[in-house]
Amino acid sequence: MTLPATQVQPTPADQSTIDPAADAAVETHGLTKRFGSRLAVEALDMVVPRGAVYGFLGPNGSGKTTTIRMLLGLVEPNAGTRSLLGHPIPREAARALPQVGSLVEGPAFHPYLSGRANLARLDAADLWSDPRTARRRIDGALDRVGLLAAATKRYRAYSLGMRQRLAIAAALLAPRELLVLDEPTNGLDPQGTREVRHLVASLAEDGATVLVSSHLLSEVEQLCTHLGIMSEGRLVAQGTVYELRGSGVTTVCVTTPQSAEAAAVLQRLGVADVVAVRGEVRGQPGTLTPESMVEALVHAGVPVRGFVVTTPSLEDLFVGLTGEGFDVSG
Repeated sequence: MTLPATQVQPTPADQSTIDPAADAAVETHGLTKRFGSRLAVEALDMVVPRGAVYGFLGPNGSGKTTTIRMLLGLVEPNAGTRSLLGHPIPREAARALPQVGSLVEGPAFHPYLSGRANLARLDAADLWSDPRTARRRIDGALDRVGLLAAATKRYRAYSLGMRQRLAIAAALLAPRELLVLDEPTNGLDPQGTREVRHLVASLAEDGATVLVSSHLLSEVEQLCTHLGIMSEGRLVAQGTVYELRGSGVTTVCVTTPQSAEAAAVLQRLGVADVVAVRGEVRGQPGTLTPESMVEALVHAGVPVRGFVVTTPSLEDLFVGLTGEGFDVSG
């Protein structure tokens, strides 16, 4: 099944001040990747505005990690272009990647070394790092993810959540303009998940752009300013959280003992797809206000026992676009 991408245009009511058309932190055009006969990512047009916290959502196997690997130059696309911080990849990767911190497909560290020693090895291998400030930067990164007290503990003794936080610390060894985090809360308990959420928020407040792939919709909804939704290798929706939540179809439900009369009133007002069933009347009000509908019903002598307007949640939007459920636990 292929679905057209929903590209929602900004509106004056949009709460975000970020302009997607401005200098983008991440931008792709027609990005495509095949593995043999399998099409993993198809004609991806993604825009992550600078300063955004961009939630990258999709079922397992939808192409999120493959996309991230292509962005970072770890996998070569079959077609299309991509750029990071205004630099085309791979031609100007040496200019872009020093400004990018990433966590992709889980951490990989030496089990016999301490957390601090593992970060020291990574920092020493970074051609752009300053060895004179290494100790300060390493301890600062450990402190920011809550691991400073466990800095001398061997990695093999770390819990899964501690290992995930050490991987995030590795992405923070130097100031970054862009952070790309693939499932950063994987393995974390609720407290650890909240800490990572606060950490990402603080990084965004400091001016970094964050691209975060996650399977926890409740976390993404609290954390992100923008969303991109993947399904079967295609980007099926993209925009601010505010825009995407408003792009779904709003429904109205009237509870009344005179459902036939209520249905006739709503139809005269212009409510679409009016259906009357068992003392309830449902329809799509479009731009009609609740006040105008209730007023018309009352003036027509229709008793109104209940009146509810429902806007689809992000979970509803996700299921409608991908046909799959979502883990909404936090």
